[in-house]
Amino acid sequence: MAAYIRNAWYMAAWAAEVPKDGFLARTLLDEPWLILQSGDGAWVMMADRCPHRFVPLSRGRRVGDSMACGYHGLTYGMDGACVFNPFGKTLPPEARVATRPLVERHGGLWFWPGDAERADPATIPDFSFIDDGKDARDHLLMDVNYELIADNLLDLSHAEFLHTETFGVNGALFEFGEQTVESDDSGAVWNKWDMNGSRPPEWAVPMVGDARVDQWLHMRWHAPASLALMIGVVQSETRAPVVPPMANPHILTPKSLRETHYFFTCDHGEEAAQMARRVFLEEDEPMIRAQQEAMGDQDFWALRPVIMPSDAAAIRARRRLIQMRREEA
Repeated sequence: MAAYIRNAWYMAAWAAEVPKDGFLARTLLDEPWLILQSGDGAWVMMADRCPHRFVPLSRGRRVGDSMACGYHGLTYGMDGACVFNPFGKTLPPEARVATRPLVERHGGLWFWPGDAERADPATIPDFSFIDDGKDARDHLLMDVNYELIADNLLDLSHAEFLHTETFGVNGALFEFGEQTVESDDSGAVWNKWDMNGSRPPEWAVPMVGDARVDQWLHMRWHAPASLALMIGVVQSETRAPVVPPMANPHILTPKSLRETHYFFTCDHGEEAAQMARRVFLEEDEPMIRAQQEAMGDQDFWALRPVIMPSDAAAIRARRRLIQMRREEA
């Protein structure tokens, strides 16, 4: 599997996941990290490993704006430097833990694992459509590679086969759908499916009867794997919305090359949360895991995949990642 992109923004957590005056321990890109907020409100990301005997700092405790190792008591400030040595007044200069730039945007905490001088917060993807807080913010761990999940999201035609019960699809995408793949000035790749004059999905029949509807599914991708889905259904004749237009984040951050943190939003309430988990964990994940197992450790391109027109956006995204890896190399 391909190496991680380093000079890019990844989401580490929702800000609400971090306990006040505490810390969140999370493995990201195969490395253990601590996420915490200082007393003055600054967000901090430090390595979850004491350089003395390499035990996780998360086995210690937070002391004000510092982390004390639970093994021998060496204590580190928010900049990663040692601020207390219980064995004497001298602070060993080599006693320092790594830190990463960490910025809050749209309720999420974004980190930059590469060259810190290149970490421009203005390049964090725009997810301002969730700033109103109408939806619940959630997180789960999927036992599959993040690029395979991104492929899955960038080709929503799979819903016609994999999500027939949960989404109530009825073949409209293939019968009425027109696909457009494009890039924009922000570096995003868009895969747009528009289904004008189509039959309504099953869930909409009680609202519109047999009236024709215009539907759209527009998926946006930013490297390495931050996606957003825009959904709309209106009556073809009147243009009246069948439901209010929806926009949802699908933000992926590797825990490892075979595990992925999945950040998303859904309606408030346990029923909506269970529905999301059914789609992601009971429908998507088993299929993608089977794909991953079939591929083994072989490179995606070395397997010479058959390329369909519906794959155009996913292929464009993969080629962009290849270009970024070459630039970093």
